[in-house]
Amino acid sequence: MYVVVDIGGTKTRVAGSSDLAGLTEAVILKTPSDYRDAPELLRAAALKAAAGDRIFAVVIGVAGVLSRDKRILVNAPNLPIWNGATLAADVEASLGAPVLLENDTALVGLGEATAGAGQGSAILAYVTISTGVNGARIVDGRIDRATYGFEIGEQYIDAGALNFEELVSGRAVANRFGAEPCALGKDHPIWDELAKITARALHNAIAHWSPDRIVMGGSMMREIGISIEQTATYLRALPRKNPALPDIVHATLGDYGGLWGALARLRQGGKGASCCAKGNSGG
Repeated sequence: MYVVVDIGGTKTRVAGSSDLAGLTEAVILKTPSDYRDAPELLRAAALKAAAGDRIFAVVIGVAGVLSRDKRILVNAPNLPIWNGATLAADVEASLGAPVLLENDTALVGLGEATAGAGQGSAILAYVTISTGVNGARIVDGRIDRATYGFEIGEQYIDAGALNFEELVSGRAVANRFGAEPCALGKDHPIWDELAKITARALHNAIAHWSPDRIVMGGSMMREIGISIEQTATYLRALPRKNPALPDIVHATLGDYGGLWGALARLRQGGKGASCCAKGNSGG
């Protein structure tokens, strides 16, 4: 059995797969704010997801910056007490199986590329606007190489003091208006303002990554939120050298994109998941 994990700021989802093709029903638990509680909780959830079978390998998606060898969670903005957590080693010790860490947004992007709205795209840009903001580049069905990972929420749209994430994220809007974004209603003028800002950020993503498709995900891209259509209208009005804009579509995998991405990552094997072939041959 293989285990995939998606650690969010509030919820963690854990599922198993016996064939690297489908997933068992996810075990959902509250993400502990104190990292010291995490290894045992993850162990229990992984064993439940494996339903008593031997675990051959684990892929974990987690928000934040990882060490270059993808063993340590260096900086976790939503879980600051987790900063510096030796997550891969700790879960390996508790489960007796190799563990690979990936950034959660990169895994969602991989999931959309292989099982969702990005299927058929050779160069995919995945962008999520939710409590925070990030994105990833997926090339030929694989997460593109990066020294530490992608942090597109840190880009500055203009000469102001705030970056992209600080302008459009759910946290930023809630702080600005003293209410959850969904409570503002679909006709609030903030959504048009944020569509303009998002268009500029996508313009940058196109200039830097040259994707053939952009998949947009996250809670701020729902019916009450930033309109993809309006964003595309503002994007088309921006001068560019590229002869055509990529398709811009909604993500389709919802809360389980990270698990599907982790499953795809396991199928690819490589460093940190090299036991996959052994697991298949060993039954």
